[in-house]
Amino acid sequence: MKKTSVYLSDEVVARLAALARREETSQAEVIRRAIQHYQPVGPGDRDFALARIGEGPGDSVADLSDEELLEGFGS
Repeated sequence: MKKTSVYLSDEVVARLAALARREETSQAEVIRRAIQHYQPVGPGDRDFALARIGEGPGDSVADLSDEELLEGFGS
């Protein structure tokens, strides 16, 4: 096991201390568990398939005709 140091805000230090007390464990153990269970947030769905109108690559709304832009708006 290796030792490391982290800088935490006063609010986070207070929360960490409260969690450790509640779980009856050390602050280091709370941090280890948190890191072990951490799930990185991915970039998300960047496909925007629902936003595509008409034909074309879907790069820019400026590339669409007025008819395509107004489709579905009752015109």
